[in-house]
Amino acid sequence: MRFCKLCMLCIFCRSFSYSGPRLRRKVVSLYESFVSKSLKECFFPAIIEKIIFFNFWKAPFLVDLKKPESWIPHTVNFYIKPENGISLGVWHIVPKSRGKEAKGKDRSWYEAALQDGNPIIVYLHGSAENRASCHRVKLLKVLSEGGFHVLAVDYRGFGDSTGKPTEESLTKDAIYLYDWTKARSGTTPVCLWGHSLGTGVATNAAKTLEERGFPVDAIVLEAPFTNIRDAAINYPLLKVYHKIPGFVRLFLDALTVDKIVFPNDENVKFLSSPLLILHAKDDKTVPIERGQKDDFRKAWRDLHELMLSEMSRTRRSLYTSTAILYDDQF
Repeated sequence: MRFCKLCMLCIFCRSFSYSGPRLRRKVVSLYESFVSKSLKECFFPAIIEKIIFFNFWKAPFLVDLKKPESWIPHTVNFYIKPENGISLGVWHIVPKSRGKEAKGKDRSWYEAALQDGNPIIVYLHGSAENRASCHRVKLLKVLSEGGFHVLAVDYRGFGDSTGKPTEESLTKDAIYLYDWTKARSGTTPVCLWGHSLGTGVATNAAKTLEERGFPVDAIVLEAPFTNIRDAAINYPLLKVYHKIPGFVRLFLDALTVDKIVFPNDENVKFLSSPLLILHAKDDKTVPIERGQKDDFRKAWRDLHELMLSEMSRTRRSLYTSTAILYDDQF
């Protein structure tokens, strides 16, 4: 009923598009006031998380995530429990060089392999779909071919993982998997790799770990944004609503109310970890400008200086090979 009233008001407002400026301003003001109350109370709270996380789109469909070898050989599926009642699906892909050795091995062998000295990447994907998504599988294969262990997780509410996604819960999931990995990897470096929305998860997790006194060994941000408010303005599904008076403002305000911030630009200010930023110039979903603001430029300079400085051989291999590998393949 309330939605019908909103539609009627939209038509009424449009009918005054050629009226005098004073009358038009009053009608628009009335319209915005009505929309603000109706959408904030009844509409936005119900859909805001779905738009941001898009976890209901569980493509590819009709797949068995428990059998990752259908997509990537030398891979094992397992589940972790960050808290009671929550189960997260994870794939562990070993370096391709150990592919033959991994054939037929169980989870315990894969866990022990984390101490073989090959660097480890905890992969944090973006919104929608699951860890079997085609473009994600392609990247996982490339990283495996480059000599990396990769742990790819579906956050709660994604894929076959249970629970409901929120910014806080996704951050907890990432921290739990990172801690789980560090506890089993010995002295092997572990890198957080976030893609798109996952960059916000990665920097949130890295900042929390930094505050605990355990900075992440390295961070890779693929197609990052400054913060979710900034990214939402350019979100393709939102652009069609830009001409509706007050809609964008209401949408952005609702993000804050729902505590969805993902402040990459603020988080990176506190990080001491080496940071690599990857972004395509023709990215239409998250424009490269979203990853080129001052704090990200500084992070890139810091990483460049770090790579040129005297570092341990293991660390230099991790950062340099990641950058070259990804640049050559895509």
